[in-house]
Amino acid sequence: MIAVFQEKRRRTQFAAPAPAHRKNRIALNSLLIEDDFQGRIAMHSPSEDYRRVEKAILFLDRHFPAQPSLEEVARSAGLSSYHFQRLFRRWAGISPKRFLQFLTLDYAKRALAESRSILDAAYAAGLSSPSRLHDLFVAAEAVTPGEFRKRGAGLEIRYGFHPSPFGECLVARTERGICALFFVLRDSRQGTLDELRSRWPAAELVEDPKATEPLAKQAFSANGRGRKVPLDLQGTNFQLKVWQALLEIPLGAVASYEKIAERVGKPAATRAVGTAVGQNPIAFLIPCHRVIRKVGAIGNYHGGATRKRAMLAWEASRIDQGK
Repeated sequence: MIAVFQEKRRRTQFAAPAPAHRKNRIALNSLLIEDDFQGRIAMHSPSEDYRRVEKAILFLDRHFPAQPSLEEVARSAGLSSYHFQRLFRRWAGISPKRFLQFLTLDYAKRALAESRSILDAAYAAGLSSPSRLHDLFVAAEAVTPGEFRKRGAGLEIRYGFHPSPFGECLVARTERGICALFFVLRDSRQGTLDELRSRWPAAELVEDPKATEPLAKQAFSANGRGRKVPLDLQGTNFQLKVWQALLEIPLGAVASYEKIAERVGKPAATRAVGTAVGQNPIAFLIPCHRVIRKVGAIGNYHGGATRKRAMLAWEASRIDQGK
């Protein structure tokens, strides 16, 4: 479930050095996941599912030493134990007890250790290898420095707010594909829109959820295997190399910031790698949430640390179901 760069069709060589001032926009392709909701037969948004899951995770963070019972955790999410069980079965596909095991520090440390060999195998296989571990396609286009300096002038960006398995998100698109995917924080759509505007200050922003809905559904579709979600991304040469390395982290695996720094050929640039990871404008599709600290701590995440933990545990549960 991870992206691979196919040499035949890409127009830009990510590994090739580029002038420090040069910025690129890449049209990427990816894929993801979807869900629906609720135990009393009434249909609810996947975002509402996630709200309850997030409440449960926050409750566990605060009360973990006391080892709260399932009933107590369910109550924190405003549900009975019965409906809490059904919620997790729908959202994660596994029981709450099994899911919560994926949230522990011990699991994160174990996953980090196990992922090292997976990542080494993926890197050794090469991006164009027929035996690669990835099934997503990435194509790239370069823009000139002059185009970048326009900061979106003359460009129309259509955006909309949509539900996802990890809460409400903003999806923005150009003619080339998705140029931004941000999760809404603290129920502030305006704050999320302001972030989009800061990324593309000279572009014309048009609210058009009908235009972005197909891509949002495709991005979070459980049936998305084989379908391609085009992404339109711009960044420095270093950022693009870091984001390429993120795309190579398989579903269910994690990597340390140090491992990513090694991958981009800058082993001493861990701090710069962390900055580039944090500047990723397309959440989940470019899986910056799969980077954690080398001690196993989850670390920061632009969409919130609790959401990052939920996403990692959700992905681990998908792998667990496939065993």
